[in-house]
Amino acid sequence: MTSPAVRPLPPGLRYLPGHFDREAQAGLVEAVRAIVRDAPLFVPRMPKTGKPLSVRMTNCGPLGWVTDREGGYRYQAHHPATGNPWPAIPESLLRLWQAVSDHAGPPEACLVNFYDADARMGLHQDRDESAFSAPVVSVSLGDQCLFRVGGLERGDPTRSFRLSSGDVVVLGGESRLVFHGVDRIYPGTSTLLKNGGRINLTLRRVNP
Repeated sequence: MTSPAVRPLPPGLRYLPGHFDREAQAGLVEAVRAIVRDAPLFVPRMPKTGKPLSVRMTNCGPLGWVTDREGGYRYQAHHPATGNPWPAIPESLLRLWQAVSDHAGPPEACLVNFYDADARMGLHQDRDESAFSAPVVSVSLGDQCLFRVGGLERGDPTRSFRLSSGDVVVLGGESRLVFHGVDRIYPGTSTLLKNGGRINLTLRRVNP
């Protein structure tokens, strides 16, 4: 495995290892638990085929990202099962956005993805937003994962490195639309989550 410190990352991609210390990570986990109580985890499904993704997810913020067979990829203001508005984005994540995004507007959506030991996320671009001037800001909590990042085309060369609990990745500038994904989870590499697994929090600005 190649370390990001050895092989340069794409321009505009910022890797901030250990940005959140253990106490801050625990605080985020408590915030996620509160979010899930109001907006339960659901299984997103691929457009057209209805095939389930291997992650479970929910959202917080004015908007939430969802996908299903009928409606496809989209943002909406309510939970697909309960019909209720999404909970608010925790203050600690709003402060993170202010510190690293270099964007005047606040985030409008925070995706909460839960990966168990067998979950993956194939290479994809985050391009369901109306504009791409704001970065995507990602927080890792819990078990380590093998994160893969490529270029602007699906067939471009990729590089992989481990993300640990408390790490932050910012996809902005030239890297805003690079392909990226999660190849695997490393069970037992963190004690943050009582039952193991990984939580990924992804802050996005949807509108210009």
